[in-house]
Amino acid sequence: MNPVQIEQRKVTYTDLESWPDDGRRYELYDGEVYVCPAPMPRHQLAIAELHAHMRLYAKRTGGIVMMSPIDIVFTEHNVLQPDICFFQASRSHFVNPDKVTRAAPDVVVEVISPGTVWNDLGRKKATFARFGVPEYWLLDPHIDRIERYSLLAGEYERTLSAGPHEPFASVVLADFTCPVDSLFSW
Repeated sequence: MNPVQIEQRKVTYTDLESWPDDGRRYELYDGEVYVCPAPMPRHQLAIAELHAHMRLYAKRTGGIVMMSPIDIVFTEHNVLQPDICFFQASRSHFVNPDKVTRAAPDVVVEVISPGTVWNDLGRKKATFARFGVPEYWLLDPHIDRIERYSLLAGEYERTLSAGPHEPFASVVLADFTCPVDSLFSW
């Protein structure tokens, strides 16, 4: 006799939409729910500084930059909330202010927090690569460093690591640069 296996039902984005707003942030990885802990002030200060630089760039180029909480629905079973995401002007039509975004951003940014570091470096990064996000930035406010990962042959490769007194630049966002010191000037 074969043992009975209980298969856990995969959660979908449609399921998430029907859940009550309890103040938590949820992500789906192949239908598995991940509850994102609330970030600490250090995280929020760093994200605000980078977002300010990206917002100026968006205004100059016609792109769109958004901060979490924002659902990016890759599939019904894969829904992530990047800390920051950017759509270039040529792809801005994928963002409708009144509907969920169902297209891969050109750039996603994650800010390292002690409670999310393993997810950010592991399956979140792998999921963004799997769905074709060209550039992944990892901002670590604990060591004043930002890294750029470029999608090459379906996987991310670190193509830049910048710390204090160094400039940070994007490959995907032409002419986007910012001094790393400015991200941690709070």
